[in-house]
Amino acid sequence: MRFLIVPLALLSLSAAQAAPQTFAGLITDSMCAMGNHSAMQMGSTDADCVTACIAAHGATYVLYDGQNTYELSDQTTPEKFAAKKVTVSGTLDAKTKTIKVVSIVEAK
Repeated sequence: MRFLIVPLALLSLSAAQAAPQTFAGLITDSMCAMGNHSAMQMGSTDADCVTACIAAHGATYVLYDGQNTYELSDQTTPEKFAAKKVTVSGTLDAKTKTIKVVSIVEAK
């Protein structure tokens, strides 16, 4: 009987893992989480402001979808998408509002 419990537990665990979802929005930083960089003005463009806030103020890359801001588990890939509209594939931890990033591509 014990030998049946372990496989069943493993099946339950893999079934509980969520399938990746798709999220669309703007790559910005946690200091200007709604994508409005007019207050900070840390550069001549929004992209400059995003990268400056990351480098100088310890902000993190986030995805803003127009209503919600999500932390991103990957803090390297978003750099090339600063202030751009993107599609992020990943799984959402609703409790922490963090997307475990699988991929990021620029929106068409």
